[in-house]
Amino acid sequence: MPAEIKPAIEGIVGQPLKTVTPMTGGMISQVLRVDLADGSTLVAKAGGEHDLRIEAYMLRYLRAHSPLPAPAVLHASQDLLLMDYIEGESQWDSASLRHLGELLARCHRVTANEYGLERDTLTGPIHQPNTPDASWIAFFRERRLRYMTGLAWESGNLPRELELRLGRMAEALDGLLIEPAQPALIHGDMWRTNVLVCDGRVTGVIDPALYYAHNEMELAYMTLFDGVGRDFFSAYQAHIPSDSDFYTTRRHIYNLYPLLVHLIIFGDKYLPPLHEALARFGF
Repeated sequence: MPAEIKPAIEGIVGQPLKTVTPMTGGMISQVLRVDLADGSTLVAKAGGEHDLRIEAYMLRYLRAHSPLPAPAVLHASQDLLLMDYIEGESQWDSASLRHLGELLARCHRVTANEYGLERDTLTGPIHQPNTPDASWIAFFRERRLRYMTGLAWESGNLPRELELRLGRMAEALDGLLIEPAQPALIHGDMWRTNVLVCDGRVTGVIDPALYYAHNEMELAYMTLFDGVGRDFFSAYQAHIPSDSDFYTTRRHIYNLYPLLVHLIIFGDKYLPPLHEALARFGF
């Protein structure tokens, strides 16, 4: 823990710290459990190369506009974020998956006039542009697929041949995707470690990458790594149905975006699924 963090936190909360314990996670910043002298507990994020006020904005936005139980932000500066500590583990079971399905369906009912957001955000440590657009397909093409393809190329992790194939896919999106009825507020990084569960209920969601999108963007990502399965989807689809083309076609297109993000961060082990997704559509 940086030496200056402890007195900074004590000055903000107005009491001594009892213990400070490193927590798991923290791709962008160091994550700490902070136990205070009065018996209460906070979570602190400290340091890192990104402005922590961006994460604070997203957490506050979720709390203000959605039913998702994001932690309350108590303090936010460029290099220090203090928020509520939420009891729970990242261990899904049938009951918590059903609860998550209900919560996300309600979140996806929150809408806006355009796709995107009033400001840019982050997905993990990567800048995420959100300049609004009235067309979802145009937004996905320019702000998601083409943008992240460019960053992946600049990172040196994306071969030229794949960059060209992704460019051809971007040109073909009008014939492959659909315009949804309305924008949906999505968490944007909904996977196991970002969901806290206790006694079969979702107690917290953390580390958002939010914006207004096609709700399928969120659902596609949830099929990519964790495979949330029948309990989640049956609860979700009781409120917002999905058609078969989502499963067979569109989810593979939407998952190009997180695969590119992971390629940039983690390297070439994400090249095979990118090849496979593009080959599925003849690119």
